[in-house]
Amino acid sequence: MKLMFPVKFRVVAFLLAITVVFGVSGVAAQSKKQAAKKPAATKKAVAKKDTAKAKDTKKDKRNKKETVADKRAKKKEDPKVDKKKNSAESKRAEAERRRKEAERRAAALAEQRRREQARREAIARQQAFIRGLRTETVENIAKDRTDGEDLNIRNVALNALGDQAGSVVVMEAQTGKVLTVVNQEWAVRRTIRPCSTIKLVTAAAGLNEGVIDKQTGAVRNVSTRRMLDDALAYSDNPYFQRVGANLGNTKLVEYGRKYGLGEPTGINLDNESPGRLPVNNSNARIYSHGDDTEVSTIQLAVMASAMTNGGHRVLPRVPRTAEQNDRFPTMYKANVELPQQNVRRVIPGMMGAAEYGTARRGMDQTLGVAGKTGSCIDKGTWVGLFTSVAPIEQPKYAVAVILRGPKQRGRYAAAVASKIYSALAPKIVRTDRNLAQTEFKIQPRNVAVPTTVATADEDEDEADDAASGATNSNGNVIVVPSAPRQDEPKKLVTKTGSSKPTFPPVVITYSKDGKTSTITEQPENKKRERVVKP
Repeated sequence: MKLMFPVKFRVVAFLLAITVVFGVSGVAAQSKKQAAKKPAATKKAVAKKDTAKAKDTKKDKRNKKETVADKRAKKKEDPKVDKKKNSAESKRAEAERRRKEAERRAAALAEQRRREQARREAIARQQAFIRGLRTETVENIAKDRTDGEDLNIRNVALNALGDQAGSVVVMEAQTGKVLTVVNQEWAVRRTIRPCSTIKLVTAAAGLNEGVIDKQTGAVRNVSTRRMLDDALAYSDNPYFQRVGANLGNTKLVEYGRKYGLGEPTGINLDNESPGRLPVNNSNARIYSHGDDTEVSTIQLAVMASAMTNGGHRVLPRVPRTAEQNDRFPTMYKANVELPQQNVRRVIPGMMGAAEYGTARRGMDQTLGVAGKTGSCIDKGTWVGLFTSVAPIEQPKYAVAVILRGPKQRGRYAAAVASKIYSALAPKIVRTDRNLAQTEFKIQPRNVAVPTTVATADEDEDEADDAASGATNSNGNVIVVPSAPRQDEPKKLVTKTGSSKPTFPPVVITYSKDGKTSTITEQPENKKRERVVKP
């Protein structure tokens, strides 16, 4: 063994063994060290891997969204898909349209039913109101004290009044002998707005104060479309408002009292009302519409008599004994202390009203009637008035009529008076049939004027101070322009509370053939549209 492995070789082998042992230990230690470091490196790698994976996921989502958007865009671009979508939308739109149309029809039907109900209620109220006025008239007439009256003339007046609500006075214009008073409660104890009959007082004041030219009838310093005679005949509101603007309130009240307004006439019937005058009222309507003024039927008869009998304010009385009836003593309560030419200068215009103006309908032109109409709204309804005398040359009778009701106007009151005058015709004797020409050397212009023009001026509350058009029954509109004015005046008229009816008006329109009609209720605050022909 010693021969086979010398010492030299044994040392080398020992060293190699030691080297191998230490090498293996170093490798093991290094392996252990690497093994210890390996978990930390793995965690970092996993974290990096997760981050990369999250980025990839977001990228995949974005790609997926872009893919969906691309697909949708493609679907839009696809005509088949677009057609299907449009068809569905059209169906939905059509269904929505049908739903809205059904709602609209239901709402229209409900509104129609509401209006029909409102119309029925308005008509019922109106009819009840009319019945109430007529019933009150009948009851009042039944209570009238008729002893001393001319019963024949009373029957004539009753027949002329018919079933209308109103009052009538027939009196001898020269003596004041009252022949009949129908509905004495309304004719003597109640008062109402005089409407356009106040224009007689405005005219008389304007003539005596020099505001109206006695020869031409023109208004001082003002251009008007009519002169005095035709202004009275057609009841021209702007004319008398311009006269009043030059007069002032004090003068109107003063002349009103001269003609017996604002105080009792002295008739021998109980509880006579004095009426009233528009003291301290500067509204221009007091000169044309009679605002803030109230008169009775008997006062109208006395006023017309005083203007045509030479200025004598007769004391109206009903003869209570046979002796008074046979020999009635004429008594004057007062005289209108004015020049007779000024007092009687209103006569041509009053004649014109009966011959060709607002009172001409049905009037017997051979009887020499002269008068003045009035139409306005007062105490919740329309009022129609007419005060007159006949024959104008030497007045024998004075007839005054006041009617109340939604359809009443001055022309209808004049129609009642016309029937009375026709019945009295055998007792009416004409003398000078050319009174206007002989006394004043003025002849009213008897020009044929459309009915609508007269109606427009007569129905004051429908034709305001500047209104100049009206609609007739056929729906045609005629516009009468005002004459050029030297200086454009400020607005003179202010509507008053008495200009509004109590109930909403009911408008009835007719078809062209005149066979069918439609009734609609107009709200109180709704303004009527003015229709003007081009």
